Amino acid sequence: MMNPLDIFQKEAPEVATAFDGLIEALKSTSGLDPKTKQLVYIGIKASVGDTTAIHYHVPMAKKLGATREEIRDTILITLTVCGLKGVASCLPTALEVYDKTE
Repeated sequence: MMNPLDIFQKEAPEVATAFDGLIEALKSTSGLDPKTKQLVYIGIKASVGDTTAIHYHVPMAKKLGATREEIRDTILITLTVCGLKGVASCLPTALEVYDKTE
């Protein structure tokens, strides 16, 4: 799978640099720990069915200590926001990626 952020960087480097600055600023806020931020992000992306983001962010969350159950529950909670769409499209991807990630 080609990383869409690599394409973004190649095609619009100045915009990608500005976006990277925004991401770094969000990462540096202190209200949530890094693992929780990843779980929130996974939930948001699952609620819109973004399997590509799930593919890349589940390993990040796992590296930060997220359990398989936390990943699962993060996606399951999207049922209250968008119904079955996020669960049906993203839960299989998330669990497969989690299980394959060291």
